[in-house]
Amino acid sequence: MDIRQIDDNYWVSGQIEPDDVRDIAAEGFRTIICNRPDGEGGPEQPEFSEIARVAEKAGLATYYIPVIGGQLTKDDVDAMAAALEEAEGPILGYCRSGARSTNIYGIVQSQKRG
Repeated sequence: MDIRQIDDNYWVSGQIEPDDVRDIAAEGFRTIICNRPDGEGGPEQPEFSEIARVAEKAGLATYYIPVIGGQLTKDDVDAMAAALEEAEGPILGYCRSGARSTNIYGIVQSQKRG
């Protein structure tokens, strides 16, 4: 798991595993946002529901905002903006590589700045 800091409240990572959640909580994260659609990586990719179940037990909030690579929509951006507004930080966003989680976050931030 390679976690990269984007700003004071938001970090990104590639795909996480259910076994990573305990370490994520220990690092001080309060929220996980998944931007990777279930099944995108085939049967070896853990479903978001598995990660959410473990995260809930660890006291973390979760959001599922799947973004199809190269097909970001206004609804995706609006859902991400709402989650970021509501979520308690620090926040970890993840997808396959971290790129979609970085990009959608940047779009939301640029819209906020107007």
